[in-house]
Amino acid sequence: MPNVVWFVSLPVVGIVLGWIIRWIYARFQLTASEQKAERVKQEAIREAEAQKKEILLNAKDELIRERNQQERENRERRADVQRYEAKVNKKEELLDQRAQEFEKAEKELTDRKAAMTRREEALSKQEEHYRQELERISGLSAAEAKELIIKNLENEARHDAQALINKIEQEAQLTAEKKAKDVLITTIQRIAPETTGDITVATVSLPSDEMKGRIIGREGRNIRTLETLTGVDIIIDDTPEAVVISCFDPVRKEIAKESLERLISDGRIHPARIEEIVQKVTHEVQNKIYEEGEKALFDLGIHNMNTDGIRALGRLYFRTSYGQNVLNHSKEVAKAAAMLAAEIGADRELAKRAAILHDIGKGAENDSDQNHAEVGAEIARKMGEDARVVNAIGAHHNDIPAETIEAVIVQIADAISAARPGARRETIDNYVKRLENLEAIAEGFAGVEKAYAIQAGRELRILVNNEKIPDSDVKDLARSIAKQIETDLRYPGRIRLTMIRETRIVEYAR
Repeated sequence: MPNVVWFVSLPVVGIVLGWIIRWIYARFQLTASEQKAERVKQEAIREAEAQKKEILLNAKDELIRERNQQERENRERRADVQRYEAKVNKKEELLDQRAQEFEKAEKELTDRKAAMTRREEALSKQEEHYRQELERISGLSAAEAKELIIKNLENEARHDAQALINKIEQEAQLTAEKKAKDVLITTIQRIAPETTGDITVATVSLPSDEMKGRIIGREGRNIRTLETLTGVDIIIDDTPEAVVISCFDPVRKEIAKESLERLISDGRIHPARIEEIVQKVTHEVQNKIYEEGEKALFDLGIHNMNTDGIRALGRLYFRTSYGQNVLNHSKEVAKAAAMLAAEIGADRELAKRAAILHDIGKGAENDSDQNHAEVGAEIARKMGEDARVVNAIGAHHNDIPAETIEAVIVQIADAISAARPGARRETIDNYVKRLENLEAIAEGFAGVEKAYAIQAGRELRILVNNEKIPDSDVKDLARSIAKQIETDLRYPGRIRLTMIRETRIVEYAR
């Protein structure tokens, strides 16, 4: 029994003893950790105090540096202010000095002005005395002498101005006029087509006067049929063995003329035969129109023209303007435009194409109120031509502004073709009247003794009275006459004025 108790109590005692030992160890460990924590806390406090002292020291150092920097800046600013004050003081002293000098100069000017006033009064008295003496000696009043001096000065000024104008004109003409003349003369020399003349009436010769009755027909049915089919007026008068066909449309006039000639040659003249012949001739003329248009384009080397364009161009073959065949004129303008474009480096093909088409409006089959340039531009637009070509056609008479250099070239080439000698014909009455007007305008100016229109009115020679017009005024007189001619007359091309002034002295030895 005691052994049992022993065995039972011994493990209990061991357990209790182990728990006590464990508790003592744990207590010891807790005390060590608390001590370690305390040490760490104390070390942290000491480090924080050290960092705090270091931060305070650094802040004090930074504050000292900033204070020193601020003191340096203040010293520099005080130095700048002192220098600025010195400059201001110096400028004030200089201004005071200048003010004194100005006051002194003002006083001198006042004294000088007073002296000048006294001197002017003395000179005025002396001038009046001299003027009176001069008037007494010369016998001229002051106004007369002044007018004479002004006239002399005016003559000298006009002479100098005219000399300057002549110099400027000569310098300008040395380059521009020479180059322009070379281009135009070269172009004109290289084109020499024939010019043909035509009018709005055509005459058909008859084998005898008996044919007039057959043309008229019973109750006028033949002539009415022919006039209705062709759209012309057939004039049968007392002219022996001739019938006159009148029509403003050259194509219809040509159809009527050819039809009448064939009817006369055939001898069978009645409405059915007239209708047959007119239809046949109309077809032939239309073919002729197309052939002439193609021929013109082939001669110029122009391609890609549609059928409407070829026909519009071919109709110009039967059209005249101022006695000049329009198709030949258009071909001539095209050649001139191509040469001018080549000379100045413009688009040669574009200028040539626009030039050959520039007058197609003259052959248009419409009753529009527009002029031929506007009609031609509209036709070209419908044909699908380039906008530059359309503009050149519309602008060749300045109806619209020229937008390209080629359009200006077409204007120039058109003027060359129209204005060259022999290109266009005018009636003898208009021609004589124009020459008389030229001479009358020149002779209407003071100092002109006689004027002569020569070279078909393209040159006007003017004889000037050498006693009334000095050499220095001849240029002004020529310019005035030219402006008067430009204002009062209309003429193709330009008119050259040649002024002739000579001093002729005749003496006899006896």
